[in-house]
Amino acid sequence: MDADSKIYIAGHRGMVGSAITSRLKQEGYRNLITRTRQELDATNQRQVEEFFNQEKPEYVFLAAAKVGGILANSKYPAEFIYENLAIQTNIIHQAYRHGVKKLLFLGSSCIYPRNAPQPMKEEYLLTGELEPTNEAYAVAKIAGIKMCQAYNRQYKANFISVMPTNLYGPGDNFDLETAHVLAALIRKFHEARVEGKPCVEVWGSGEPRREFLYVEDLADACLFLMQNYNCSEIINIGTGKDMTILELAEKTKEIAGYEGEIKLDRSKPDGVPQKMLDVSKLTNLGWKPGHDFFSALVKTYQWFTGNYYT
Repeated sequence: MDADSKIYIAGHRGMVGSAITSRLKQEGYRNLITRTRQELDATNQRQVEEFFNQEKPEYVFLAAAKVGGILANSKYPAEFIYENLAIQTNIIHQAYRHGVKKLLFLGSSCIYPRNAPQPMKEEYLLTGELEPTNEAYAVAKIAGIKMCQAYNRQYKANFISVMPTNLYGPGDNFDLETAHVLAALIRKFHEARVEGKPCVEVWGSGEPRREFLYVEDLADACLFLMQNYNCSEIINIGTGKDMTILELAEKTKEIAGYEGEIKLDRSKPDGVPQKMLDVSKLTNLGWKPGHDFFSALVKTYQWFTGNYYT
C-alpha cells in the first residue's frame, strides 16, 4: 500500500474499524473509503456489489461484524451467525470479483476449541469442540477464514486472516446486555461508585483466565500484517499474557475508584476456562504491542467517562 491507495475499512465506526482508520490516517494514508451502516448494508448482496462497482477499492480491512459477550451470544445466536456470514461472504466475494490487491479479515480467538491446549497455536483450529456460549459467532468466523483460504487457493487472491484476542479500548460497547466482560466491568464499577452501591456483581467463579489487547495495538498489528504478511494461514494477534476474571475485576475496581465489594455470581456461566493465544508467529515477524495493560485500561476508562457515560 502507498499513500494514495484506495483503502476500504468495513466497519469503520466500530471499535476495531475506527482504530484502524485512525492508524492509517496517522501513517499518511489519505484515500480511505468508509460507509456507515445506513449508507451500505453489508448484509445486502446487491448493495455490496454496487459499492465495489462504484468505489473499486484496492485494499480492504474487513472489520465489520456483529459482536457481543456471553449474554448476547446466548440470546441471539441466529443473528450472530446470519449477519456475520452475510457480511463477510458479500465483501470477500466482491473483493475477489473486483480485483482487490489484498484483504485482511478480522477473525476471533473464539474460533479455537473450548479445551484447546494453552497458549493456543494457530494449528489448533478445528481440532475440538467449540465453546457453546459463542458457537454461532465462532462458526461464522471459521467460515470466513475458510472462504479466504479457498479464494487464495483457487484464485490466488491475497486474502489474509488474523485472530485477535479479547479487545478493549476507546469506542468499545458498554451496553450491559451486549458488552464483552471488560467493558461491562468498567461500566458496572463506575456506576456503582457514582450511585454508592455496596457491591458489584461479577458473573461466574472469577477463575477463568483471559488475555486482553488494547485496540490501538490491534490496529497497529493489522497495518503491520497488511504490509508484511502474505500467507493464507491464520495468524494470532495478542500479548501472550493473561489474568483471571477476578484479577481483571480488581484492577477495574481500582481504576474506577470504587470502594465496595466484589460479589461473584457462581450461578452464571464462566465460558472457556482459559483463553490465551500463542503469538510467537507474530513476534517472530517483528511485532509486539506498545501498551501495558494498566495504562491502556486507564485510557479506556477515561474515554468511557468522557464520551459514553456522559
